[in-house]
Amino acid sequence: MELKPADIVSSITKEEFIKNYYKPQKPLLIKGFARQWEAYEKWNFEYIKEKVRDQIVPLYDSKPADANKSTSAPVVKMKFNEYINRIQSTPSDLRIFFYIITDRLPELLNNFTYPDLGMKFFKRLPTLFFGGSEAKVLMHYDVGLGDFMHMHFEGRKRILLFDQKQSPFLYKVPFSVHTVYEVDYENPDYEKFPALKYAQGYEIFMEHGDALYIPGAFWHFNRYLDAGFSMSLRVLPNKPLQFANMLYHVFIMRYTDKVMRKLLKKKWVDFKQDWAYKKTHKKLKAHLKQSA
Repeated sequence: MELKPADIVSSITKEEFIKNYYKPQKPLLIKGFARQWEAYEKWNFEYIKEKVRDQIVPLYDSKPADANKSTSAPVVKMKFNEYINRIQSTPSDLRIFFYIITDRLPELLNNFTYPDLGMKFFKRLPTLFFGGSEAKVLMHYDVGLGDFMHMHFEGRKRILLFDQKQSPFLYKVPFSVHTVYEVDYENPDYEKFPALKYAQGYEIFMEHGDALYIPGAFWHFNRYLDAGFSMSLRVLPNKPLQFANMLYHVFIMRYTDKVMRKLLKKKWVDFKQDWAYKKTHKKLKAHLKQSA
């Protein structure tokens, strides 16, 4: 893989952001962005623990979902404050996925302001994500296809980003928004996955209070380097073709996959993985022939 850093700024105007990043769909890291919030000091584990207390939350690990179960089935459930205590005290790959603030911790809505960068945010779904120091999220892109701002707190996080033009080299699994499970993006095996050598993307390291602009449908791989949590603020696709593609992803592709997974279980998962290998290597062969 060929990875380069995203542009980094400490501040940016709305006009500069729209011209240089939003319109050209280019990622941007804004260092210490959350420091401008009046309640910035509340964005830490201790404040979260105080507010959530004994809420029961589903937890996920870094392994692919069991082919015989729903992809949304957690590996375990735990009291929220106990979970935070665990990831603070010991290495763990357990993570909380898509914790909707509006439903579960609405008072947190008063502790941040939406970025004034020319984007129309979908205010129903500000979401939190938590992870221990060994947690990672498999390479994927969001099924909603919208742009989003991703803020990180408590510790460091490594993120890899690829635009959709890189899909032929990433071993995309058909009828899904993720790549094949076996790819290790921290130590890529180019003998087994030769197409990865030609993927061009971004490598970003986030720290407490940083904000990352991720354009719509960008592939992303997340790795918590320390126990931490993040918040994502989403933008709905606003162009007709993008919106139609989002509807296809949400209501056709996703449900087709759910039905086939329920009917065929592991056979369907294995079939898609094998299909991804063959499709990617066919495209790689064509790419190399064209480049020769």
